[in-house]
Amino acid sequence: MAHYRRVGHVPPKRHTQHRHNDHGGGEGRLYFEELMGEEGFSSDSSLLYHREIPSAIVDSQPWEIPDAATTPNHPLKPRHLKLHDLFPKETWAETDVVTGRRLILGNSDVRLSYVVSAADSPLYRNATGDEIVYIESGTATVETVFGSLEVKAGDYVIVPTSTTHRWLPTGDQPLRAYAIEATGHTAPPKRYLSRYGQFLEHAPYCERDLHGPGDPIQVDGTDVEVLVKHRGSRGLTGTRMTYARHPFDVVGWDGCLYPFTFSVHDFEPITGRVHQPPPAHQVFEGHNFVVCNFVPRKVDYHPLSIPVPYYHSNVDSDEVMFYCGGDYEARKGSGIGQGSVSVHPGGFAHGPQPGAYERSIGVEFFDELAVMVDTFHPLELGEGGLACEDDAYAWTWARQR
Repeated sequence: MAHYRRVGHVPPKRHTQHRHNDHGGGEGRLYFEELMGEEGFSSDSSLLYHREIPSAIVDSQPWEIPDAATTPNHPLKPRHLKLHDLFPKETWAETDVVTGRRLILGNSDVRLSYVVSAADSPLYRNATGDEIVYIESGTATVETVFGSLEVKAGDYVIVPTSTTHRWLPTGDQPLRAYAIEATGHTAPPKRYLSRYGQFLEHAPYCERDLHGPGDPIQVDGTDVEVLVKHRGSRGLTGTRMTYARHPFDVVGWDGCLYPFTFSVHDFEPITGRVHQPPPAHQVFEGHNFVVCNFVPRKVDYHPLSIPVPYYHSNVDSDEVMFYCGGDYEARKGSGIGQGSVSVHPGGFAHGPQPGAYERSIGVEFFDELAVMVDTFHPLELGEGGLACEDDAYAWTWARQR
């Protein structure tokens, strides 16, 4: 995951007494140590020190999570989803980033959702997997049990599994967020890392580009409700847990597992004499899916190069592209624009729109911004995806000829 950090007050040795106003004499009230770790006790972890017992709950009730039902992509076809149609302006003030998400696409490994929000979210914990939330526009403060993150357009916000947090939009514009929810954990691609976890020289970003939370925040309160998304016997389910004291009572923590932000604008694109395939643009990976980003960049410089992608068949994966900035050269004439999602499923050969292949010859720079998710199991359509589909997209390659 990320590199080691130490924030706030922690004892000199782990799993030992840590007391309020402790100066070595063993005086003061004990803090309560919590290990937050992945894969049992066999992977990355952090130790957090709470003022109160972090497991003290006083109530637990069902929570009906947002609609998680999906519909198969059948009959098989490429699709264009217009996300900006999902949230009329009059809904922004009452919509929050957690409960307001609308499911676009999903399978057993990953779920893709979209939301436009101006309301503060409740406290929330996703116990099914890590979340990677891309900020299309707007700003927010994300308060977490580790501390606060300030987020802005172009940021990926990585929230590890079971991190209690809440979203507080700021500024005059609503927050537009594209949520990638894993079933399991996410990380930078292994090929970017040394065997000890340091970013290597050929990686397109490094530790300096990752921004963790600041000092822990202290919030008082009793009977505090937290929405928890978790696994159930029939798939995803939700619970409202009420805690005796506010979870944001951490005085210090250290370790290698914590939320952080990474700006797409800090990704250094890898280019070449001829067209580079999508793995050159990869930024994160999860179980049975990868995340790539396409950023403004110089393009192919072979004298006979064709800078736009060649036509390709997704033999083993579905390809989902979220267009979030610039002018995407290969899609001109298709109806795709800012806020669009294209879905090119396995079993379908796809590529540039008619005319783009020829127009790209001699082009030296692409001004485009897009987030791509490739999955290795078929994706199905969520209610949000079905609600904003452009039914004409599948036939545009034929009709533009």
